Parts: sequence; C-alpha cells; structure tokens
Amino acid sequence: MTLEFTKYQGLGNDFILIDNRQNPEPMITPSQAEQLCDRNFGIGADGVIFALPPTEPDTDYTMRIYNSDASEPEMCGNGIRCLARFLVDLGVPTRSSATGTGEYRIQTLAGVMTLTLKSDGQVRVDMGLPRLLSSEIPTTLCPPEEKAVNVPLSVAGKTWDVTCVSMGNPHCITFVEDVDAVDLAGIGPQFENHPAFPKRTNTEFIQVMGRSHLKMRVWERGAGATLACGTGACATLVAGVLTGRCDRQATIELPGGPLHIEWSESDGRLYMTGPAERVFSGRI
Repeated sequence: MTLEFTKYQGLGNDFILIDNRQNPEPMITPSQAEQLCDRNFGIGADGVIFALPPTEPDTDYTMRIYNSDASEPEMCGNGIRCLARFLVDLGVPTRSSATGTGEYRIQTLAGVMTLTLKSDGQVRVDMGLPRLLSSEIPTTLCPPEEKAVNVPLSVAGKTWDVTCVSMGNPHCITFVEDVDAVDLAGIGPQFENHPAFPKRTNTEFIQVMGRSHLKMRVWERGAGATLACGTGACATLVAGVLTGRCDRQATIELPGGPLHIEWSESDGRLYMTGPAERVFSGRI
C-alpha cells in the first residue's frame, strides 16, 4: 500500500497526519503506525493522527491517534493543534466564530474539542473541563469519589506528593525543586506503569518559576519522554491551582517551547494556546 502523509510538530511533539476523511476507521493498523513512528526505520514521530469523517452532530471531523507504541490515547493536545493546521492545509473551510475567527469542532475519544485558528498562526483549543475524582482518572490512590490532591505515592524508593487530573486521559503531576535533575528515563516508566493507575498514566514533573510560570518535563503514556504535552500542560495548571502554587493563567515552559494555559473561572474550562507547524509531506 502507498500512503500519503504530512508530518507536523507542535513544540517538538511530532506527528504523522493522514487524510482519512473517506473512511470512518483508520486506514492503517496500530502495529503499522508503530513502524511508521520508528525514528530509525520509519518516518519518525510520537504518533500517527487520522482526520476521520464526523460521527457526532455539530462536529466537523473526528480525530483518532495511535501512539508510537501502538496504543491509542483518548486525546492529545499538541496533536489536535497539528490536526487543525493539517485541515487548513487540506483546504477544509472553517466555521465562523463569535469573534470572527475560524473554528473547527473535532470529535475525540475524550469529547468534542473546539479549535480556534488565530491570526498569528497559533491555535487555541477549548480543552473542556478537568476531571478530578479518583474514579475519573482512574487511580486507586484515593476512594473513588475523592480527589487525589497532594497524596503520597511511592516510586523508585522515594515518596512523591502527587496530584491526579484527567483531561480525558490520565495525568499524575508532582512538583520538584529542580526539574532538570529528574532522571526521566529512569523513573518515568515506573510512574506510567504503577499499579495505582489501572490504565497507566502520563507523568509531569514541575518546577515553579513563579505564579504565572511553570517549568515542565513529561513522560507520556505510550510515547515516553517527549518535548511537549498539551493535555499535560493543562493538567499541570489545574494541579498548580489546586495546591496553591500558581494562578489560573500561566505559561507552561516545556522542552520544546511555551504553551499558554488558562483555567477559566467563569466556565471552569481549560484553554490551551500554542503553535503547530508543517515539517514535510511525503509518500511511503
């Protein structure tokens, strides 16, 4: 089979985008996606994203994603910004918004996301409401109807204070004195596969630089260490607010660059703004 693709990156979190609008199911298998993501024997990426036809009322398209380990996450914040740029490059018209900017409404496994294309090339995403109950993460760190905020978790012979947030996918956030000193490759997999997280977890290590500035490194479930994670940045801001460490708007500094995150006080929703850029197109 010959497959046409375009590669995009959002703050270094890179994806293979496939125009799958003629079929409601991804045109390649998870194992084939894993091969394409291989950085030595394939194209190289953190995941493969499919632009699928809409399946829900009042949506424009559906997004599915296969991680580089062949797993399928519910949602990807950097990936959905890349999908927005991909749809623009395909010539797909946007719908008009109240502010006069173009929008897409995209169905994901984590719900419907509204993407706004800004004049400066950035993409603003309504990431929805954070889910905070232990049963929603899911995690066994607390009883199902309680929030896991600043609870102890034993990993690699050390007790970490963690806060758990779901953005449609699970996140475990812990605050550290020096984020650059964290042995991400050594302890990331131990967090990801900890028995307290029955569906595994993404893990964010955060250093507070100021009330509106957090520095983050991430170990992503199914992808490992990546340069950026949009859902993780949103979960990080929520954890910072819940533990009194930051304001409701902040710049999250990732290895690949900054994201602006807002946890709106009026509607309780999270808004993420950041870039997405095309790298190259090809045929394989």
